[in-house]
Amino acid sequence: MNVLQLCKKFPFPVKDGEALAVTHLAKALHELGCSITLLTMNTHKHFLDTKKIPESFNHYKDIYFADLDNRLRLKDAFLNLFSSQSYHISRFISPAFEKLLIKVLQHDTFDVIQLETLYLAPYIPIIRKYSKAKIAMRAHNVEHEIWERISNNTQFLPKKMYLSHLTKKLKNFEQAALREYDLLIGITAKDLTTFKKMGYQGESVVVPIGIDRRDYRPYPKSFKRELSISFIGSLDWRPNQEGLVWFLDKVWEKIADKYPDLKFNVAGRNTPKWLFDYHKKNVVMHGEIPNANRFINDHSVMIVPLLSGSGMRAKILEGMALGKVVITTALGLEGIDAAPGKEVLIANTPEEFQAQIEFCYRTSQATLFEIGKNARNFVTHKYDNLAVAKQLLTKYKLPSPEKVYQS
Repeated sequence: MNVLQLCKKFPFPVKDGEALAVTHLAKALHELGCSITLLTMNTHKHFLDTKKIPESFNHYKDIYFADLDNRLRLKDAFLNLFSSQSYHISRFISPAFEKLLIKVLQHDTFDVIQLETLYLAPYIPIIRKYSKAKIAMRAHNVEHEIWERISNNTQFLPKKMYLSHLTKKLKNFEQAALREYDLLIGITAKDLTTFKKMGYQGESVVVPIGIDRRDYRPYPKSFKRELSISFIGSLDWRPNQEGLVWFLDKVWEKIADKYPDLKFNVAGRNTPKWLFDYHKKNVVMHGEIPNANRFINDHSVMIVPLLSGSGMRAKILEGMALGKVVITTALGLEGIDAAPGKEVLIANTPEEFQAQIEFCYRTSQATLFEIGKNARNFVTHKYDNLAVAKQLLTKYKLPSPEKVYQS
């Protein structure tokens, strides 16, 4: 099967959830015998020197990219207020990318064209014009839900009103785009249910993020050291920023006062300067680190304090695959059917986070190690990468029924 994968940013280096989800699935499809071609935007925000892609990143038959400067601009953001077009989406509309897409479609014939996230939907008319391939939308999130939650959590009224306005236009685009897909791939059952409530009745499947256990080797000795807590995530993503600041302000200050020997290690790609200046007791800001797995392995407990977002949290899967004790919110655990208390720890309020951290501090190293061991066994069995890819491949081989949409 010949598959064209479209991405809004280079899925390398594999340091964030989107890159992990894209790369793991592409590698698994390749291992199952598919020929995969990558066409991606190389954005200003996540710019990659393509000479730095290693030879080991060879699961793609061909890689094509178009540079895109999609930085936020105040003038464009203001003018968009008077337009019906979604500003979130418009930043990813690129004549250079469109031209390259046409060239790729004319050069090769594909069985499936897999769009990674909603931001590739504007290119569906071009695909229809130049290809007869099945168009599959892999929805990593329900995009408007992320911004609805961010808007609801925003206190400053003018900003709240502006975000609400942008979110409404994003939702309208997301709903209209449902008419265009031959196959809708939900990362979680909850997301797919949301899309169906929005009117989608076409062919669909839930395909979670998969993990290749060969890439994740636990370091049990971290449980024999003094307790150490970590956070890792892309810190240019609003939900990660929001959750981290909330945790630092509402939870960590009290923990640091009560347990002055406890350290909180924070790492993340594109960490903004204001976070480095966000001085809190016993917090170590590492910024971008060269090896995410090594960083996670160095600490026995991993915090994922998400208050907004959608889809699955790949970093939770990675932490569990490395045998760590993960403390997260119920929202953070969406799409991951782990057992609280056995395979993961749940906290939704500052008081609950404090209680879970105190539990980790006071309990035995053997108990923490057992939770981490349960977590690894759960993830590597339920979210095996090849099994996930086989499920999707079965759907790709089936003929597409007529699309049905209800507004």
